[in-house]
Amino acid sequence: MFPQSRHRRCAASATLHAVSSRDPVPVDTPALRALAGAGVPVDVVRTVPARNAEESAALQGIEIGALLRTIVVRRGEDDYVFVLVPGDRRFDWPKLRAHLGVSRLSLPDQDEAKAVTGHERGAITPFGASRAWPVVADASMLTSERVAIGGGARGVNLHLAPADLIAALAAEVADVTVAGEPPGA
Repeated sequence: MFPQSRHRRCAASATLHAVSSRDPVPVDTPALRALAGAGVPVDVVRTVPARNAEESAALQGIEIGALLRTIVVRRGEDDYVFVLVPGDRRFDWPKLRAHLGVSRLSLPDQDEAKAVTGHERGAITPFGASRAWPVVADASMLTSERVAIGGGARGVNLHLAPADLIAALAAEVADVTVAGEPPGA
């Protein structure tokens, strides 16, 4: 499922180097620096930047359901949450509102998302974000042996066990999605 020829396993306590068949140059992102010393076993996979979730999964050699999209959601003024959504699912507003105990949620625009996370759109990840916002991980991700999440730059991906991801981010696990990809995924 995760081809060994395109990446290398490394413990986060060691120096993280991204290795792929296309670009063996080490990479440094806030996400990788945040993982350094955390002891989380992670594979760093470099690809060319993808145009959509399907292409990203294909480039990484994984199933679309193992690819996690990180969506930043506004709960209120200066109050955000990261929602981790498998690539073959979409988050469900009513489920997310019920889980968070709020009646209103919204998506920040591109500039606001960068301001509150420190990451560009398409590279948003809870790892290395400028603030440690709460994380909600959809329960369906637990069916995957390994998942992939953004590494803080386009084309940089982190592959790890769902339990390690949840523990590293102190994520809440909840059913907040429905089957089906979002429009334009």
